[in-house]
Amino acid sequence: MSEKLAAPVAGYIRATNAFDTDAILSTFHDDALVNDVQREFRGKPAIRSWIEREIVAVKVTMQVVEAFEHHGDNIVSAKLDGEYDKKGLPDPLILTFYFSLDGDRISRLIILHNKAVT
Repeated sequence: MSEKLAAPVAGYIRATNAFDTDAILSTFHDDALVNDVQREFRGKPAIRSWIEREIVAVKVTMQVVEAFEHHGDNIVSAKLDGEYDKKGLPDPLILTFYFSLDGDRISRLIILHNKAVT
């Protein structure tokens, strides 16, 4: 899948799987916005806290299931794992990451737990 990923997106995933706060943060613009399942984090200080607490501290890993570009956005579905509280979550937990890029950095990341269409 890495051939389908833009460099900042691939860097985000690689740094996430390495539990590297600084490397994850370096993929974002200073004024980036992250919306993680309807919780919003604006700017690098807020995003750093989110990364430390919700990615690195609980050792979240991402395994890409699908990746594609859609009208300039990079959309990645990934199986997540880690040491977070999994009570009430589906197994496997697959989230969709909607990356908007501005140059070589992420300007916006929206993360959703999409429901299957029946």
